[in-house]
Amino acid sequence: MSVSEQPSAAPAAEPWAEIAAGYAFDGPALDLGALLWDGACHPDARIRVPLPMLNRHGLVAGATGTGKTKTLQLIAEQLSAQGVPVFLADIKGDVSGISAPGEDGPKVRERAGQVGQEWTAKGFPCEFYGLGDTGLAGGGATGTGTGPTGTGATAHGAGIPIRATVTGFGPLLLSKVLRLNRTQEESLGLIFHYADGKGLELVDLKDLRAVVAFLVSDAGKPELKGIGGLSTATAGVILRAITALEQQGAGGFFGEPEFDTAEFLRTAPDGRGIVSVLELPAVQDRPQLFSTFLMWLLADLYGGLPEVGDLDKPKLVFFFDEAHLLFSGASKAFLESITQTVRLIRSKGVGVFFVTQTPKDVPADVLAQLGNRVQHALRAFTPDDAKALKATVRTFPKSAYDLEEVLTGLGTGEAVITVLSEKGAPTPVAATRLRAPESLMGPVPAADLAAAVRGSALYGRYAEAVDRESAYERLTAEQRAAEEAAERAAAQEAAGRAAEKRAEAGEAGEAGEVRERERAPRRKEEPSLAEQVVGSGLFRSLARSIGTQLGREISRSVFGTARRRR
Repeated sequence: MSVSEQPSAAPAAEPWAEIAAGYAFDGPALDLGALLWDGACHPDARIRVPLPMLNRHGLVAGATGTGKTKTLQLIAEQLSAQGVPVFLADIKGDVSGISAPGEDGPKVRERAGQVGQEWTAKGFPCEFYGLGDTGLAGGGATGTGTGPTGTGATAHGAGIPIRATVTGFGPLLLSKVLRLNRTQEESLGLIFHYADGKGLELVDLKDLRAVVAFLVSDAGKPELKGIGGLSTATAGVILRAITALEQQGAGGFFGEPEFDTAEFLRTAPDGRGIVSVLELPAVQDRPQLFSTFLMWLLADLYGGLPEVGDLDKPKLVFFFDEAHLLFSGASKAFLESITQTVRLIRSKGVGVFFVTQTPKDVPADVLAQLGNRVQHALRAFTPDDAKALKATVRTFPKSAYDLEEVLTGLGTGEAVITVLSEKGAPTPVAATRLRAPESLMGPVPAADLAAAVRGSALYGRYAEAVDRESAYERLTAEQRAAEEAAERAAAQEAAGRAAEKRAEAGEAGEAGEVRERERAPRRKEEPSLAEQVVGSGLFRSLARSIGTQLGREISRSVFGTARRRR
């Protein structure tokens, strides 16, 4: 057989086709977009993520303005449609539109045609929340702050209040919010331990302040002697940090009724998952509080859910926006707590997506748990940007792309993606043009948002704050009782001293009277000196002698018998 007669070898598959084959899943999956290769978009090469793998956690990263928020909206829509509840934070005030159908237009149609999407305008069931008191509890949807549309939302966001008690928040997370060092963090843990042992409920910040102040008072110092004590300097730092937190408006975040995070796991009557949107239009000036509060929500979910192992679909997917704020300045104990929560919450059926600018914002131990990756464009304008770009490339599996070139050349709404396949193995890296969200890509009017909040079944349960007896009231009552007891004791002591003085004065008077009475008879019974002399025998004898002699002389004179002088 001549060479020309030999059967020709099968034509080599296009590199993009091999990549697309890695996303051909049999089970339910979310459609993210279409494959990009060599500048061309291939609508038949669908980039997808298996639904059961969404509890294996993920990362959505990219520079500001590259489309991260729309990616969250796209994924949240499809999860809801699959019956999976979603939690996400709305920091910029433009995610509330997920509750309303999107607006058709040339750009939407163009994007849908490029990626092979059958676009239909849809809204999805939503609940809207705010951190702490939002002003809605009093019946007014409007406040002095400005919301997504410029009016109506209060400083904490227009939504059903999410509150946590100080005890429920815990010393580790609170130390992060208060920016305490390790020694101060340990002291705060000691304060929580004491309060728990004494049954002093720490509901809000005034409860915590009252316990700290008591433990450095004369009455409270002996309470901690056996377990290390609390220095006045450390107590002062903690009290100042609490005051600063309250001045930032955070006092309303701590209190009751404490929010039950199981509310996030609900589905709508039509079977779609409810999208829980935390409205935070004015919390960007309190980033650590915001990020740490999200961590509390996640930790509370972890503590309240049973172990379920691998499921056909997650119970909840939790998007953790501005994740770099959570890890900035975190203590070792705090990072260990986050890592453990992320590692173990998967078995509770909860998937977590961290949203940040670059993967290096997330600690390596946490990043290792994030199997699903959506990386939007990065910029390399400075040496630090170039360093971050190289670090990001190293976090991806080996790729057929020149990732440094691709990542700097991606447009808005495009990303480099790798996810976990149905077998749990990483899929090939794929540059992707993402689908267009079907809901409104912008905020809903403030009046509609307020109406949705008041119409929620949860509004009556959480809107009104409750201030019941807790540590502050108990310690205040005990201090008042101690002061009153001290006043009574002082009054009794003063009365006792007065009585003693009166008694002493009375005894002195009685003694004088007795002495006077005792002296009076003696004056009557005892003769005077003259009486004693006159009454003496000698005086009487002398008187008789003188009288006799005088009598004789008188008789002689009178009767002429006187002796004549010679």
